[in-house]
Amino acid sequence: MANELMDRRQDWLDSLVGDDFFKNFGKQFFAMSPETDNMMQTDVKETDQAYQLTVDLPGLEKKDIHIDYQNETLKISAKRDSFDDHSDADGNVVQSERHYGRFSRQFYLPAVDRTKISAKYDNGVLNLELPKQAEQSTAANRIEIQ
Repeated sequence: MANELMDRRQDWLDSLVGDDFFKNFGKQFFAMSPETDNMMQTDVKETDQAYQLTVDLPGLEKKDIHIDYQNETLKISAKRDSFDDHSDADGNVVQSERHYGRFSRQFYLPAVDRTKISAKYDNGVLNLELPKQAEQSTAANRIEIQ
């Protein structure tokens, strides 16, 4: 439904202005954060023994990523500060793009053995392994009344 509404808005804008300059104005104007739309794309896999997450975090340094597990919730947060300068041969700036910001994701992952969580960050991909706690006995535990 959201895509349908965005397409209608774009069609309306296209019909008003045929100029290519305004072609994607609606999509960019109404997007929450065009630069970070694809940040933290995550795959979550659950096995009997653990949760395994693969998170895409391209262009970040390990020091800018923070991971926390509390109250059965995994929180991954990061910050990005970058500057891309595109100059011509004479040093004149042709294009300049700056991307700044903080972003985070949270995942409810119950019954994790927090002492055995492991994380590895390599080539823009964060891999997390969250082992589950050992099964607790669900058998009834009859208590005698004295």
